[in-house]
Amino acid sequence: MGKAIVTWLQDLQFVGTDSTKHSVVLSSPDEANGTGMKPSELLLISLGGCTAFDVANILQKQRKHITHLQVEIESQQQSEPPWPYTDIHLHYVVTGQDISARDVDKAIRLSHEKYCSVSATLRPSVNITHDFEIIEPDGAGG
Repeated sequence: MGKAIVTWLQDLQFVGTDSTKHSVVLSSPDEANGTGMKPSELLLISLGGCTAFDVANILQKQRKHITHLQVEIESQQQSEPPWPYTDIHLHYVVTGQDISARDVDKAIRLSHEKYCSVSATLRPSVNITHDFEIIEPDGAGG
């Protein structure tokens, strides 16, 4: 069972600590409090981190040589409170040698359909889409 704690520091600043004692600072985005992440965007980072972990793990288990993986996340929220997310798009940028589009597509699909708990939690109420690009490292090929 997961456990996390959010502790108020001052004004609109908080620290969140997970079950392994890792922490992140949260705050409102205004100038007086803007020392941490917006909680709503931390949800986007959680989704990106969850699926990036899966994709990297799957590709490495397939003995694919990835040298860089980045997930760019864009979102749309409703314009009225509580501003729920309606659409989230993930763009994966995978750098490595001899990695096929089929390999990357399969890893992303496995992440979203089978392994990523954040994606599974959001999927019933948020439209999650994705695409990807593969970049060969400079000097690759022959």
